[in-house]
Amino acid sequence: MLEITLNLREDRKDPYYMQLYRHIRQEIRSGRIPAGTRLPAIRRLAEHLQISRNTVEAAYLQLVSEGYVESRPRSGLYAVELEEIASLADMQGKQPDRHPAATNSLAANAADVPAIRYDFRNGTIDLRPFPFGVWNRLSQMTMQEHTRSLSVYGDPQGEPGLREHLAVYLRQSRGVQCSPEQIVLGAGTQQLLLLLCQLVGANRKSVAVEDPGYNGAKAVFSQLSLDMTPIPLEADGMNLERLKQSGASLVYVTPSHQFPFGMVMPVHKRVKLLQWAAEHGGLIIEDDYDSEFRYHGRPIPALQGMDTTGSVIYMGTFSKSLLSAIRISYMVLPESVLAVFRKNKADLEPTASLIHTDTLERFMAEGWWEKHLRRMKNVYQKKHAQLLSHITRYLGSQVRVIGEHTGLHIVLEVDGRRPEAELVRTAAEQGVRVYATSPYWLNPDMPQSPPRLLLGFGGLAEDELEEGVRLLGKAWG
Repeated sequence: MLEITLNLREDRKDPYYMQLYRHIRQEIRSGRIPAGTRLPAIRRLAEHLQISRNTVEAAYLQLVSEGYVESRPRSGLYAVELEEIASLADMQGKQPDRHPAATNSLAANAADVPAIRYDFRNGTIDLRPFPFGVWNRLSQMTMQEHTRSLSVYGDPQGEPGLREHLAVYLRQSRGVQCSPEQIVLGAGTQQLLLLLCQLVGANRKSVAVEDPGYNGAKAVFSQLSLDMTPIPLEADGMNLERLKQSGASLVYVTPSHQFPFGMVMPVHKRVKLLQWAAEHGGLIIEDDYDSEFRYHGRPIPALQGMDTTGSVIYMGTFSKSLLSAIRISYMVLPESVLAVFRKNKADLEPTASLIHTDTLERFMAEGWWEKHLRRMKNVYQKKHAQLLSHITRYLGSQVRVIGEHTGLHIVLEVDGRRPEAELVRTAAEQGVRVYATSPYWLNPDMPQSPPRLLLGFGGLAEDELEEGVRLLGKAWG
């Protein structure tokens, strides 16, 4: 049976569990442990390496928290297809983001694996209110009325009907100024980022990114060998002085809900960011990934709607507001980039499903989209308020909530000297999975002080939110 063997060194500053965690993580990233592999049981690996079971468990829990492995009930820990955590190093060698990374097969003992009952995973949504009957009916209509056209790929830019509805929606809800001809549909944000970087990357070999920031975007930039310049965050978003000093002419930002910390960039700072683009000939990639869900204050229109120089590329997705599995995202191109797209359009193929885009067009045309979005805003606003209430009740002054005004996740800043990995581990011992924020930094191995943990709440029921937070209070009390 395959074993995990490494040289654990006492002369290194980092503890054994971090050395083990990094070794397994690299094995997964490199493909030497392919997807579907069962990791050795905690007891077995501890005996093999002559270390304590607690050390192995801490390493495993860190891997779980970052999404490299998953716990399967009564089975064990398995390496996964990395669809949420991308290996930036991998991207230069093998895998893509959100992200494939592959794995080998080992043996595990489920008794060694804590049973996770409440998973605060970011990106999950509540499927219960979704009108599946309506969607199935419209999908069936698509199949019946477009039998002949199902043998073709469709428009590389996305079907015109959906782009028309989307242009109206973006103008009304986000203040985006665009025509349907400026919209490009694709199968997820990463696919569109790949296309976009190919369109604009010839003269832009570096990109400024928020640090910490969305690892899916960083994985794409790394895959395309773009030099990434980390720009630190301030209380109101990206540090613009550091951006000016970076020399970059392309910047990726999440101004309406910074990922992962959640701050909203105010209007005056957005104006300065646009001024930077105008003065330096820069392009701004604005990722508006979950702007539909705002719980306090007036919504700030998209950065694109304030742009008068054609400097902003606006990106959005239906993954948070509709269904993740339909894989429909979109971007709005300024004229300069649109001209390049049109020049290359004949050589491109659409990535978004013609069946799904046609069904979504019907869904919007019949008014179901607006009804569903209103319903989900109420659902998530109620969950959000309850989550904050439970945090106050069970965690009190030992935590500070960051980024609580919008979106489907929050970040907890935890007082005390316990490291991020220990907080994740003790939560898992109580059956609760929370997620480290260290993977979202360009240097994920730097210790975070104070530690910050990401909690997504979209996919949990209301009673699960309370019990999950109560157990966190027990774990960290």
